[in-house]
Amino acid sequence: MEKVASEATQEQNLTATSDQEVAPLQLSSQTAGEEESPKESGDMGQFEDLFEQSLRAFQEGEILKGTVVSIDREFVMIDVGYKSEGLIPVREFCNEEGDVTVSPGDVVEVLLERWDPEGGMLRLSHSKALRQQVWKEITKAFEEEVPIKGTVVSRVKGGLSVRIGDQKGGVNAFLPFSQIDLRPVPDPEDMLNQVIECSILKCNRRRENVVVSRRTLLEKERAKKRKETLASLEEDQIREGEVKNITDYGIFVDLGGIDGLLHITDMSWGHIEHPSKLFNVGDKIKVKVLTYDPETEKVSLGIKQLTEDPWLTVEEKYPVGERVRGKVVSLTDYGAFVELEEGVEGLVHVSEMSWTKRIHHPSQMVKVGDIVEAVVLKVDSKAKRISLGLKQTEPNPWDLIEERYPVGTVIEGAVKNVTDFGLFIGIEEGIDGLVHISDLSWSKRIKHPGELYKKGEVIQAVVLNIDKEKERFSLGIKQLYPDPWKTVLEKYPVGSKVTGRVTNITDFGVFVEIEEGVEGLIHISELGPGKVKTPAGMFQLGEEVTAKVIHVGPLEKRIGLSIKRIYQDEEKSNFEEYTNNNRASTTFGSLLQEELVQQSHTYKETKAKK
Repeated sequence: MEKVASEATQEQNLTATSDQEVAPLQLSSQTAGEEESPKESGDMGQFEDLFEQSLRAFQEGEILKGTVVSIDREFVMIDVGYKSEGLIPVREFCNEEGDVTVSPGDVVEVLLERWDPEGGMLRLSHSKALRQQVWKEITKAFEEEVPIKGTVVSRVKGGLSVRIGDQKGGVNAFLPFSQIDLRPVPDPEDMLNQVIECSILKCNRRRENVVVSRRTLLEKERAKKRKETLASLEEDQIREGEVKNITDYGIFVDLGGIDGLLHITDMSWGHIEHPSKLFNVGDKIKVKVLTYDPETEKVSLGIKQLTEDPWLTVEEKYPVGERVRGKVVSLTDYGAFVELEEGVEGLVHVSEMSWTKRIHHPSQMVKVGDIVEAVVLKVDSKAKRISLGLKQTEPNPWDLIEERYPVGTVIEGAVKNVTDFGLFIGIEEGIDGLVHISDLSWSKRIKHPGELYKKGEVIQAVVLNIDKEKERFSLGIKQLYPDPWKTVLEKYPVGSKVTGRVTNITDFGVFVEIEEGVEGLIHISELGPGKVKTPAGMFQLGEEVTAKVIHVGPLEKRIGLSIKRIYQDEEKSNFEEYTNNNRASTTFGSLLQEELVQQSHTYKETKAKK
C-alpha cells in the first residue's frame, strides 16, 4: 500500500492524453479484508466471480465508480474494486471555501489516468471525470440543439467567459458580445456570476473550443411571444411590458416579442425633462395601446391615458387669486416650474418673483425641490398653462411708497449707481430713485453725472414723481434750489447791459455766465461791428465781457446777448451828439449874422441922422 501511495504522489501532476471514453463498469466496493471467506458464505462461485472481477483489465481513460476509504491532509483514498486503492489529491474534493465535500463511504466518479498491472499502481482523477461528463453534456447539447446552462465567470477580449459545469471539472466557453442579448448590453460585466442558458454554436473537444450564444435562445423565445402578442394585440388594450431602450424622445417597451413606442408626450399630463427621469431599462410598466398598425406592426403606447386629464378641472381647482403650494421641479432662464399636482405645473416668471429685487435668474430665489407658496395669476386650461406669482404673497411696497414720500419731500440716500443718463439713489431695501441728468443742475451743461457725483456718496434730492405701476421713483437735485430763470425777465430786461465771465467758446458763439445758473449766448453774428468768421482768439475763458440783452426766454432758458449792439448804440449816440452840435453852431451863426446886420443897419441909421 505504501508503494502505491508513493508512486501516486510522484505522478499526480501528469496529464492524461487519452480522450477514449468507456462506459463505467460497476465494481464492488468491498476490500479484500471485508470479503466473506468461502467457508463463511458457503458460496464458492461468488468468491470466484469477485476474484476474477478484481483481476480484470482496466483501460486508461475509463470512468469508474469508487468508494471513499479515507481522507487525510493531502489525499483521498478511493477503492475502485482493484487489488489496491488509488489516491487523489484532496484539493479535487474541496469547494471554493477550501472545505472537503466528501466523507468516507461516499461513492464518487473517477477517471483512470494510469494503470500498472504489474506494480498494482492506480492513478485516478475526480476533476477529470467530472470534466469528461461535462464534455458529454456539451456534445449532446450541440448535436441535439438543446440549451445548456453555464455561469458567467469573467470578461475576456470580445466577449464573456462562461463556465459549463462546476469549478473543478467545468469547461470554459466563449460568449461573444454580439450573442449576449437581442440588443447591445451597456455593461456586460453586470452579468458576472449570473447563471444563464445558452445554445452551443461551435464545439471542438480536441482544441477545447466552445462558442455559445444566448441571443439565439432569446430570438426563439421572442419569436414565440411575438406570434402570441400579434394575435391578441388591439387598440385601447392595457398591457404590461418591459422597458427595453430609452431615448431623448421616448422609450421602447417590449410587449412580448414586439416593441411599442411610448413617446415622451404620452408619459405624463405634466412636463417631463427626459424619459430617464421616470424609467430605467428593465422596468415593468403598464401601458395603454393607443394605435396599432398590423401591416407595419408599429405600436404607439401611452401611460397618461390611463388616468383622467387633470387639466379638465384646473380652473375649478385653481381660480385666479387663489393661494397654492407646490414643488419646484425645474428652472429655466425665464422662470421656475412649480408642480401643483401630478400632471399640473405652473410657471413663476422671473418678473413675478420679487417686488423690489432685480432677478436675473430664478436660482436667486428658489431651487429645485423647494416647496413654495404662490398666487394664481392666470389659468389657460386649453393651452395647459398656469401663471403663478411669488411676490403676490407679500404686500407691494410700492403701494405705501406714495404715502411715505409725497412729491416735494426731501430725501437723503447713498448713490447706488452712476450711469450716462443719471444717478440711482437708494431709498429703501430694493427701491431706488433716479435723478435724471437733466435734473442735476438748472444751467450747467453736464456731459456725464460722474463729473459731479461718485458711487457711495450720500446726497439729498427732492421727490418729483412716483409711478407705482411702472415702479419708477423720480428725484431731482436742482429742485433743492430756486430756479434762477424765473426772475431773469425782471433782472435782465431786453436792452439792459450785463457783465459776465466767458464760460465756453464755440464755433457759433460765446457763452457768458451772468450769474450762477444763468448763462447767455453771444452769437457769432453779434460779436462785433464787422463780420466775424470765428470767435477763436477773440476771447479767453474767464474773461469779463459786457454785452447788451437782446432776447430773454425763461421757458427755453435762453438769453441772447450782443456786443455788436453796444457798438451800434455808441455810434448812434455819437452821431446824435454830432448832429446836435452842428445844429447849435448853425443857429448861433445866423443869430450873430442877424445881429451884425442889425448893428450895421443901426450904425447906418445913426450915422445918417448925424
